[in-house]
Amino acid sequence: MSQKKIDIKDVTPKQFNPKTHKGGSDRFNPGNRIYVRAAKGIYQRLRKKMGWVLMLLFMGTPWIPYGDRQAILLDIGQQQFNFFGTTLWPQDLTLLATLFMIAAFALFFVTTFLGRVWCGYFCPQTVWTFIYIWFEEKLEGPANKRRKQDSIKLTGKLLGRKIIKHAAWLTVALATGLTFVGYFLPIRALVADFFTFDASFWAGFWVLFFTGCTYANAGWMRSIVCIHMCPYARFQSAMFDKDTYIVGYDVSRGEARGPRPRKKDPKELGLGDCIDCNLCVQVCPTGIDIRDGLQYECINCGACVDACDETMVRMGYEKRLISYTTEHKLEGHNTHVMRPKLLGYGAVMAAMIGLFFFLLASVQPMGLDVIRDRNQLFKINSEGLVENTYTLKLLNKTQQPAVYTLRAEGLEEIEWYGPQQVTVDAGEVYTLPVSLGIDPYLLTSPIADITFVMEKQNDSENTTVRTESRFIGELR
Repeated sequence: MSQKKIDIKDVTPKQFNPKTHKGGSDRFNPGNRIYVRAAKGIYQRLRKKMGWVLMLLFMGTPWIPYGDRQAILLDIGQQQFNFFGTTLWPQDLTLLATLFMIAAFALFFVTTFLGRVWCGYFCPQTVWTFIYIWFEEKLEGPANKRRKQDSIKLTGKLLGRKIIKHAAWLTVALATGLTFVGYFLPIRALVADFFTFDASFWAGFWVLFFTGCTYANAGWMRSIVCIHMCPYARFQSAMFDKDTYIVGYDVSRGEARGPRPRKKDPKELGLGDCIDCNLCVQVCPTGIDIRDGLQYECINCGACVDACDETMVRMGYEKRLISYTTEHKLEGHNTHVMRPKLLGYGAVMAAMIGLFFFLLASVQPMGLDVIRDRNQLFKINSEGLVENTYTLKLLNKTQQPAVYTLRAEGLEEIEWYGPQQVTVDAGEVYTLPVSLGIDPYLLTSPIADITFVMEKQNDSENTTVRTESRFIGELR
């Protein structure tokens, strides 16, 4: 019986660089702190602008008013999820599940096409981490200065700067915690109650919990979360192929690397374009050397691209020694953008988007649940009719009070005992006990199907909801 060997791709770095964090004796030690140097360039400007947009969107959305409440409020206690004029209930959560599936396939699609661009530009961990690094640079100085300060005895001036830095970190973390909880509780009341110590135990607990998580993740853990905790870094390779855009180093152009005078022709010295300045390592938020090849720690933020381009301009060389490229392009082949895997993810994502809008259009502005009384199957009332008792749950999903008309269908000459027109307040679940009576001679079987009809009439259209139930009669 023949056995086929599976080809194994060698991912060992082509060159070992002892100046990166991988050169340490224990690369998984959280104590190996990475001092990230500031980078300037087109991709860092784009990342910062995206970060500001996402931060303003996150921080500002809960404060948008809509009528007498905030526009987006995920009220778990009342089991209501309000999005401007639409209110979703637990029975509508198929919409949320569909939305999560759309997000998953969108992530697969983007990763197959552009690699880990989500991590570099949109991930909250990255956005908050760079905000915290900005405070470090402004209050403690650039990366080299911070590294030197942390290796010497702490002075009073440096202690004061560190206290201010951590106070700024905690302020951002507290604003984050309040904002996040503000999506689930009315944020205006939450902020007022929190600072006057009138908030409930659980409200205060969750605010402090998310404050602590933000402070720890963005202030202390940073790359540890990306490298060791985030599952995305582990399964991303299943979506990568040689046509996926990654941050890559052009080995054929850059090697052999080494320092040289700026006005000297590198070809005469037997060198490539890389001057081995290590700026690409110093600006990397995960501390890797992109020249060692594709690594799962890379988050495609483009910081090394900007740093290398700046060096190339100063040396008078062509830019994009490090660039957003593909493995095929680095090997001298053409990049195939439209490929089956990418088209497959796109097709599934488009189908899920279509399903989402179909389900959204199918959401009824009202709901009706029918609970039949199981304590007594039936009774014979004073009129000699077989009577069944039901409890109706009328749900008004709109933001205005509504008047509903009720009736029963499926059997002839049904007697309705109870109100047939009720007013239900906005977002209310109205409980209505009713009974139905039927002449026993009109029942052809002991169990009959009936339908409760809930109808809302307005000037433009009539909306109707139907719910099936059973009517049980006397066995003959």
